[in-house]
Amino acid sequence: MLSKKTKYGLKALLFLARQENNTPVQISVISKSENISQKFLESILLTLRKIGVLGSKKGKNGGYYLLKAPQDIKMSLVMRTLEGPIAMVPCVSLNFYEKCDDCPDETLCGVHTLMAEVRDKTLDIFNNKSLADLV
Repeated sequence: MLSKKTKYGLKALLFLARQENNTPVQISVISKSENISQKFLESILLTLRKIGVLGSKKGKNGGYYLLKAPQDIKMSLVMRTLEGPIAMVPCVSLNFYEKCDDCPDETLCGVHTLMAEVRDKTLDIFNNKSLADLV
């Protein structure tokens, strides 16, 4: 299941993508509009800022804004950043591979084969969807 962190991160990104002229928006405005705890949202937005998706501006007209055009923000980046590995099991992860302790041979493992297919289909969707597709 999708974590609240990822769901709220997507909601915040969508809110920011809908802003005219990419105007900075204060956390309190996003928090109230999207019904997200301000403290929790702060940590999510900081994470997205660290990977270069968001920028922030201090002061009276400050807040968060998109650093990239919505069509340039791929869901695979957002999902990996907020949710972690896309693979459901570590033995099929492309970026976080770990051998399963209980599996003597991955090439003969039906679970491995199925989860590799699930990973590939999921990754295909996330790589081909951008924030612009969700707006």
